[in-house]
Amino acid sequence: MLDKRSLLLTSLLCAATLSLGACADTEDKGGRSAPQVGYVVVKQEAVPVTTELGGRMVAFETSEVRPQVSGLIRRRLFTEGGFVRAGQPLYQIDASLYRAGVEQAEANLASARASAQAAEERARRLEPLAKMQAVAEQDYTDALAQARMARATIAQNGAALETARINLRYATITAPISGRIGRSLATPGALVSASQASPLATIQQIDPIYVDMQQSSAELTRLRQALESGGVAPGSTSVRLRLEDGSAYGFTGTVQFSETTVNEATGTVTLRARFPNPKGLLLPGMFVTALFDQVVDPAAILVPQAAVQRDFDGSAFVYLVGEDGKATRRKIVSSRTAGSHWVVTDGLKPGDRVITQGLGNIRQGAPVQAVPASSAQQVGAPSAQAKAKAK
Repeated sequence: MLDKRSLLLTSLLCAATLSLGACADTEDKGGRSAPQVGYVVVKQEAVPVTTELGGRMVAFETSEVRPQVSGLIRRRLFTEGGFVRAGQPLYQIDASLYRAGVEQAEANLASARASAQAAEERARRLEPLAKMQAVAEQDYTDALAQARMARATIAQNGAALETARINLRYATITAPISGRIGRSLATPGALVSASQASPLATIQQIDPIYVDMQQSSAELTRLRQALESGGVAPGSTSVRLRLEDGSAYGFTGTVQFSETTVNEATGTVTLRARFPNPKGLLLPGMFVTALFDQVVDPAAILVPQAAVQRDFDGSAFVYLVGEDGKATRRKIVSSRTAGSHWVVTDGLKPGDRVITQGLGNIRQGAPVQAVPASSAQQVGAPSAQAKAKAK
């Protein structure tokens, strides 16, 4: 009897256990609600197409200081690396010979004026005598010619005097432009020549300053064709800079022009922009990255980056809320970003509801409870039916 009772009790316990398991499975399948997800409705928007180009800073003006007369440098009159103004003296060349040349030219001019005065007086006196035929006509003609030659000699000596004065002035080498001057390549006592190849120093004006950018001619042609076809609209000429350390430059610049020829070695076209540089932060030769909105796409579709996922092959896809309330997977094409959004060029149309929240709880073809992404979300919360059964 004991064995039969034990066997019966064991059979009842097993049956109860199986019954409870079956009930639990039924409740799990029937009581679980569709997950709640947030979505956004995509639409067409005007989005600037930001172009990033590498560039080099170029001085607004550059002048190489060179001697225009020969001689020994007596003094350097500037501080290396400092700011100089146009016309400021930079070097003093020994002016002894040039000062003597001015004095000699002045003496020659005085002599020519005296000779001219005597020649003109002789011609004036011969004029009435020639009319009375008291002297030969040829003598009067020769006197007039001598007077004219004397006046020409005055002009020649006057020009020689001006040249001597210019050479004396060139003995003091002045700054041709205002700007920052570099190190001096000549010291006092050095012999310089008007025909020498090397400069004495270099002056650069860096406020404002230029940045020269290189853009592929193929890309530039593609943009121009898009503008002609009406697919995009002209963008802004404002340019932003990113410095070598990744920081943003505090001032914006303006595109000035683009070259009309393509560099045969690189296949690029040079674009030049102008920037203010009041603090001298930008220096010639510095590498920067220029960012500007070359064109505007008037009918772009933006999708939040959180909504875009990647497949095993690297292709992008999103989940949509279908007309039947089920999640639908859709492949998209996107090659660039705009802020916190992807710019989708293929795969979506205006009015599509793209799921941006609750993506971890959905799968292809599964029903979802869709609410706008701005609404409060309760992703994964139990339904009222499940709560009632739990009681």
